[in-house]
Amino acid sequence: MENKKFNSKDILMFVLYALFGIFMFFVPIKIGEANTIPIDHLTSFVKKAPNYNLVFGVFMVVAGIVYAIKTKSWEKSKLHLVFFALKLVSLVFLFMYLTNKGPTRIFDKDMLPLIWNGIMVSVTTIVPIGSVFLAFLTGFGLMEFIGVFMEPVMRPVFKTPGRSAVDAVASFVGSYSLALLITNRVYMEDTYTKKEAAIIATGFSTVSATFMIIVAKTLDLMDYWLAYFWITLIVTFIVTAITARIYPLNKKPQEYYSGKEYVPEAKKKVTFSDALDAGMEAYENADSLGKVVKDNFIDGFKMALNIAPSLLGVGMIGLLLAEYTPIFDIIGYIFYPFTLITKVEEPLMVAQALGMSIAEMLLPAPLVAEAGLGLITKMLVAIVSVSEVLFFSASIPVMMGTEIPLKFSDYIIIWIERVILSIVISMPILYLVFR
Repeated sequence: MENKKFNSKDILMFVLYALFGIFMFFVPIKIGEANTIPIDHLTSFVKKAPNYNLVFGVFMVVAGIVYAIKTKSWEKSKLHLVFFALKLVSLVFLFMYLTNKGPTRIFDKDMLPLIWNGIMVSVTTIVPIGSVFLAFLTGFGLMEFIGVFMEPVMRPVFKTPGRSAVDAVASFVGSYSLALLITNRVYMEDTYTKKEAAIIATGFSTVSATFMIIVAKTLDLMDYWLAYFWITLIVTFIVTAITARIYPLNKKPQEYYSGKEYVPEAKKKVTFSDALDAGMEAYENADSLGKVVKDNFIDGFKMALNIAPSLLGVGMIGLLLAEYTPIFDIIGYIFYPFTLITKVEEPLMVAQALGMSIAEMLLPAPLVAEAGLGLITKMLVAIVSVSEVLFFSASIPVMMGTEIPLKFSDYIIIWIERVILSIVISMPILYLVFR
């Protein structure tokens, strides 16, 4: 169906850009022995460079700390000061990695080598590269096109305005840090209320598809990538629909940033023509391909710099706490009744692994991968790691840097709610699909 407002060439390019983005992230192809999505093949190729893990890893940790000093990240709040200190702690682990000096346990394959190679280097490689190709999904109108079709469900299901559909979908497939900055800007422009901004930030600002690839690879789930991606998206959005209706999000005021009176949006019928108009308008207003790709790469690289020392510092501290303290065992007991009643394999161990996701969303995956558990259990951990949304190594500090009205206690309560709901909702779906 061609819209008369736009010429055939523009519509063709809009479609080609969308198809290319979809191909890079959602169409598995076989190269050699590996059958996976193109973006994964590309990052695997990059990581084959001589001494890549050592050289790139050292550069990203050091450059990440320099970047934090340059941006004065500690000045925003006392908690940001704590996170800056944790980034500095990563220098201790960097020294250990380079000199091979320190407690023997640190150098076992499930400790420092795991965090360095399996998490820090992998994530900071795929985020900038993935950001380049995410441009084709988020930068040329596809999200706006999809967003129009989602408008009729946003208010009744998620308690957010129709325009937040674009934010929701873009957050899931793109950069959560960029999406949070967009949410914050829209909130400060009095387009979202305090309640709506809080729901969008804690419900849709998941890690991107690039992080999901790392989780899937760690748990050996790339053969099930499409099922993993779509089940995670469905579970995340169902959980958000529920948390929007319970404490603390249901108690957030329906008032705008400036105090302006809340005005509900008018209902309207959605047509394909409306969706094409929105998509093509975004396409025509987009910068050139070169600029969009360049800007996306820069955003992705900045994000990688921001999280590299956090992944190393918070990740290692998380593993050490799990090894030498009962803290995650205790947290895990919150989720144990739910892994038990849903008949998860090794319910206590899985519950305790999921308890580690509050520190860093990537931590549960290697723990469960080493335990040699079955497909359904690994899939559950992979899904919950994403659908829980909130974790201290990245997403919570970014949210705290915005004006969105969330307290520290809100983050903890919403995280607990999201983990429990994700377990309870995921397991019936997984039994249905994989049994």
